Amino acid sequence: MITDEMRGILGKAMATATSFPIAESDIRKWAVAVYYPEVPPPLFWDEDYARTTPFGGIVAPEEFNPMGWMTKEPRPTRKEAPRGAYEAQLGVTPPVFKANMQSQVRVTYSGVRMRPGDVIRSTRRITDYFEREGRMGLQLYTTIALELVNQRDEWIKTLETVYVRF
Repeated sequence: MITDEMRGILGKAMATATSFPIAESDIRKWAVAVYYPEVPPPLFWDEDYARTTPFGGIVAPEEFNPMGWMTKEPRPTRKEAPRGAYEAQLGVTPPVFKANMQSQVRVTYSGVRMRPGDVIRSTRRITDYFEREGRMGLQLYTTIALELVNQRDEWIKTLETVYVRF
């Protein structure tokens, strides 16, 4: 299923997006939602407390998604390619498949935290392919990585999602 054309697009940017500046209220609302019904840790909402920590101020929880509401670039309209035809975004004909499922999510954090005022850039890429025989026949596993960096080009985290197509 993996063609030379597909190997040729590994690591190439499929899409980029830029967040609007992160507001303290964005962080507070995210923390309230994530920790509900408990009160979130004061690091995420209490400026006086947060100043006493090694972070020196309010920071976002590591799982915070600054792209969740809107980005500076309009979201692209869905192309005619079926869901799971990732290669089409890079001008490559995707393999023929009947089904597409998410099989695994991995996150790697750098330790750099998102803060109020930060502008975050995300870049999505296909980073890996491998095949495996399964009950439904030959399966193609595709890893899509989403990397987030801040306005200082400091790497924040990478979210890798592995999809299986068969």
